Amino acid sequence: MDPNHPANHGIVDLKLAPRNDRGMVESHGDFLLIKPVDMSKANRRLLYGVNNRGNLYMLRNLNDAMGSNDPQSLEHCGNGFLMRRGYCLLWSGWNWDVIEGGDLLQFWVPVAKDRGRTIRQKSFAEMVNGSRLNVLHSMPLAWGNSRCYASADYPDNAGDVLTVRESPEGKRSVVPNKKWRYASMRDGAIHPDSLSLYLEDGFEPGKIYELIYEVENPRIVGLGLAAARDVISFFKYELEDRTGTPNPLLLESGNTKGRAIDYSYVFGISQSGRFIAHTLYQGFHVDEKSRMVFDGARIHVAGGGKGGFNFRFAQTTHHPSDLEGNYMPADHPPFNYLPDDDSGSGGPNDLLTAAKKSGMIPKIIVTNHGLEYWTRSASLIHTNLNGTEDAGVHENVRIFMLNGAPHGSPWNRRHRVAEHQLSTVDIAPFLRSTLVMLDEWVSRGVEPPDSRYPRFCDGTLITAEAQKSRMPEIPGLRHPGRNLMPPICDYGPDFWTEGIMTKIPPVVIGHYPTFVPAVDKDGNGLGGIRMPAVAAPLGTYQGFNPRKKEAGAPDYLTRFYGSFWPFAATRQEREQHGDPRLSLEERYPTKEAYVESVVFETNRLLQEKMLIEEDAIRIIDTAKRLNWPPTMLEVWPFWE
Repeated sequence: MDPNHPANHGIVDLKLAPRNDRGMVESHGDFLLIKPVDMSKANRRLLYGVNNRGNLYMLRNLNDAMGSNDPQSLEHCGNGFLMRRGYCLLWSGWNWDVIEGGDLLQFWVPVAKDRGRTIRQKSFAEMVNGSRLNVLHSMPLAWGNSRCYASADYPDNAGDVLTVRESPEGKRSVVPNKKWRYASMRDGAIHPDSLSLYLEDGFEPGKIYELIYEVENPRIVGLGLAAARDVISFFKYELEDRTGTPNPLLLESGNTKGRAIDYSYVFGISQSGRFIAHTLYQGFHVDEKSRMVFDGARIHVAGGGKGGFNFRFAQTTHHPSDLEGNYMPADHPPFNYLPDDDSGSGGPNDLLTAAKKSGMIPKIIVTNHGLEYWTRSASLIHTNLNGTEDAGVHENVRIFMLNGAPHGSPWNRRHRVAEHQLSTVDIAPFLRSTLVMLDEWVSRGVEPPDSRYPRFCDGTLITAEAQKSRMPEIPGLRHPGRNLMPPICDYGPDFWTEGIMTKIPPVVIGHYPTFVPAVDKDGNGLGGIRMPAVAAPLGTYQGFNPRKKEAGAPDYLTRFYGSFWPFAATRQEREQHGDPRLSLEERYPTKEAYVESVVFETNRLLQEKMLIEEDAIRIIDTAKRLNWPPTMLEVWPFWE
C-alpha cells in the first residue's frame, strides 16, 4: 500500500506504519477464488463475499450449502445457484483479529509506532455471560472468533479496573483485583491466559463486566478496507500482478488474453454488511487508479451499523446490541442514503458523501429483517436523526425489510436464554431474488421494485411501546415494549478526526431514536415484505425475543433471535387458551384453501421480483406436501 497515495489517506495511523524498501506498507492474508474451469462459460461477473469473522457464509446463504470455510465438494456448493449462473466467487482476509484454526481466513497488518516508540493507551473490554444460565468462571476478552489486545502489564492486573453492572447505563461496582486474574479455566484447571479473564466468584448471567486496562502496539486496522478494495480491483481490472503472475480471471482469444469480468458485486451479511457500509462511508470502493471496484453492493442485516474497522486499537467484531456492546463505535452517523436533491445530501447524515464527491455511486440494495429494527437500529437508515420524519433514498439505492425474520436461521426451536420459541422465516429465497435484482439493475439497466420498508407517513413505523399496545394478547407472549436506541457517545476530541479514543469508557450524551414495524391483528409486521410464511401464516412471527428471567437482564432482548407463536388448530382450542387470533380451521377450512393462499402470495411476490421462479415452485410444493392440519414439526421445523 502506498502510504502517500490520496486514496489511502483515510487509513488511521498509516503514517506511523513501517515501510519496506520500496517505501510501501505491507499487509498480507488469505484469499479463495472459485471460478468456472472453462472461463468462456462464466457470466463475466465477479461476486466478492465479505468474510464474517473469517467465515465464508456466501455459499451457505445463497446456495443452501453445507457450511464450510474450505469448500471443496459438491455438498459445499449446495443447490449450485451461483455456479449455475456462472459467477466467479472471491473471498479474502480483511479483519486482523480473526483467531487461527477452522480454515478461517487470516489477515496480517503491521503495528503503528510513534517515531519508533511503542504506542500505549487505555482500552476497554466488555464481557457478558449472555448465552448461558449458569455462572462461568472464565471468559475471553472478545467474542466471535476474535482476538483482542492483551493487557500491556500482563500478568499483573494491579493497574487495571474490573467493574460489574446490571444494565448498559447502570451503576458500576468495582470488583476487587484479588478476585480476578488474566487466566482461563480449561479441563477444571486455571491456566494463565493474556486474552481471558478468570473471576473467582464467576460471571453471572446477564450482568455486564467491563475491564478498563492499558494496551499497546495498535494494529493498523484500516488496512483491511484498502486490502479488500485492492483484491477486488486486481481480479476485476488487471491482467497480471507486478511479478508477472497472470490474473486467473482471463479469457483467451487466439494468442491474446483479456479481462473476463465486466461487473463486480460485493455481498455481506451482518458484520460483513457493516463492512460494506463502512467502505462506502469512507470511499474505499474507489481504487488508487480512481476506478470503482464494485458496481453493485448487497448489504444485508447490517442494521444502522458500520464498525470498528478503522480507528486506533479497533476490534472488528464488536457492535452495539440491546444489552451489550453499547459503547462500540458502529451505530453512528451517517446513516442515510440521501437523494442528490435532498437539502442534506452530502452532509453529516449522508452515507454516500464520499461516493458523491468521487462521482462514483454503485447500485446498492440494503435489506434488513424484523429483528434488526429491534436490536440493530435499522430504522435509522431511512429516518432523520431526530426520528421525526422519513428520509429520502438515493435513486441508486433500494431498501427492503423482511417482516418477522430473525437475524439468521436458528439451529433449534429454542435458545436457552430466549423467552419464546424462535422465528424461522426462510430468508434464502429473498437473498437469491435480490442478487438477481441487483445484477439485472447493474448489467441491463432493469430498475428494481421501489423500496419497501416501514414508514412514518403511512403509520407502519411506530415506537416499540406503541407496538406493544397493538399486539394481540397471545398466550405466553411477553412483549418488551422497548428496543435498542444506540447511545450517542463522546469518545474524546480526537476520535472523529484522528481515530484516537481518549474517553474510556466513552461518555453517553444521548440516544438515537429508533422505531419498529407496526402490526396487523395477528401481530405480524407491516410495512415491508412478507414472505409466504408470513403472508399466508400458520402463526405470528416477530423480530423480538426477550431474555428469560433466569438468564438475567429479563428487560433486555436477545441479540439475534425473533419469536414465533403458532395458531391454534381449532376454534375450540384457541378459545380454551384465550387466544384472540383465528385458528387454522377458521382461516383455512381445508388444506386446499391454505395451498390456494400460499399460491396467491407466492405468485404475487414472483411478479414483484421478490422471488425467483425456482424458489416459488419450491415454496408451493412444500405447502402441498403438508399434512392438514399440519403437525408442529411441519409448521416449525425444530419443534420438539
